Amino acid sequence: MSSANSRRAVVLGGGMAGMLAAAALADHGHDVVVVERDRLPDTARARKGVPQARHAHLMMSGGARVIETLLPGVSERWLAAGARRIPLPTGLVSLLAQGWMPRWPEMEYLIACSRDLLDAVVREQILARPGITLHEGAEAAGLLGTARRVTGVRLHGGDGAEELEADLVVDTTGRGSRAPQWLARLGLPVVREETVDSGLVYATRVFRAPPGAEDVPVVSVQAEAGTPRPGRGTTLLPIEGGRWIVTLAGTRGGEPTRDAGEFEPYARTLRHPIVADLIARAEPLTEVHLTRSTVNRRRYFERLPEWPAGFLLMGDALAAYNPVYGHGMSVAAHSAAALRAVLRAEGAGGPGFARRVQRAAAAAAGPAWDLAVGEDVNYPGVVGARPAAAARLLRGYVQRTMLTATANPAVTRPLLEVMTLSRPLSALFAPGVAVHVLRGPGRRPAAEPPITAAERERWGLAP
Repeated sequence: MSSANSRRAVVLGGGMAGMLAAAALADHGHDVVVVERDRLPDTARARKGVPQARHAHLMMSGGARVIETLLPGVSERWLAAGARRIPLPTGLVSLLAQGWMPRWPEMEYLIACSRDLLDAVVREQILARPGITLHEGAEAAGLLGTARRVTGVRLHGGDGAEELEADLVVDTTGRGSRAPQWLARLGLPVVREETVDSGLVYATRVFRAPPGAEDVPVVSVQAEAGTPRPGRGTTLLPIEGGRWIVTLAGTRGGEPTRDAGEFEPYARTLRHPIVADLIARAEPLTEVHLTRSTVNRRRYFERLPEWPAGFLLMGDALAAYNPVYGHGMSVAAHSAAALRAVLRAEGAGGPGFARRVQRAAAAAAGPAWDLAVGEDVNYPGVVGARPAAAARLLRGYVQRTMLTATANPAVTRPLLEVMTLSRPLSALFAPGVAVHVLRGPGRRPAAEPPITAAERERWGLAP
């Protein structure tokens, strides 16, 4: 166990959630050991443990601001490394289910770059801090301790098995977390788990942007839920190095494939062919990468009747979302901020500390969960519990909010604040917003994308 003058925390997983948790703990006197199965690259390169990095990722402004409080200067470092700061909705050409979003002056923003770059900048900044060490090539095989207190973790790796004692163990091992089994071995009850699976399949390819088209905004054609047809959509994200990452997405019965020859034709079958038109003259740089790991999964650890001191879960190990909504990394940031808030208020190790943090992390995960499953349950063939009446009413209100946002900036602003996780969902119900939503947009959304003639010419689109 750690000495009387310091406290040891072990963070399982060296991804975004794990690194941010390590930063929060190191800032409050913990010696932190980050345990990672992979050998982490020292540059913005892919690694085996994050296969989803091949697909489009969005760092929302709500997450970016929180990470900035944990890692001052991180946004400047992202931009210096090649990322772009995209003003919203100015730098967004998006066909919502309700119509095209106008490109009004900036209300929120996102950071556009590859997931590898996002991770590399955060990782470099955190691992340079005193008090944080990296233990690579090892993974957790179980917890040490009892149902009342976790005292460390059992590891195995290339050097064989070992036991690592700790005052606090934080599981950020992602969708594949085995925490429910570990806790069961300690004698705790089965953790309630909820899943909603729309059957969404992701297919992604990276392109070289044609000359003159490097400044293309984020382009999105969203799927329509609530119809008998499969939901199909696409996102084009400009990333570092003059490249575009383009992700196609389709639910059951409308899935994209790995066939490179079908990539552009699939994009051309969507509600608008704008992305197909853009990539028609772009050079492909990769093959098509496919993933089916898009199930919404939430584990309600905070509802167990007892919770062991010395153990926490954060990130996708707690709640994993359909990645089409772009909320995973921002939720991880808010969870790290919740950990920091409890540490600031009461320090670590007091009675009930771990349980309070676990409940705070669950609260941080809740709004993104409500938004994701409230939409995904409406696709044909979805597997999962149907929403309660209150959830259906919420979705109906959000849908009307999105329709109104296509014509009324007084509604667009709070909608973007909620969608970027900059403000809570309750912001949509503020009296001044609700009045506009109930009145509706007052006019039809634009029939064509909000692109100027000069942009069309520069990007090689037909007039």
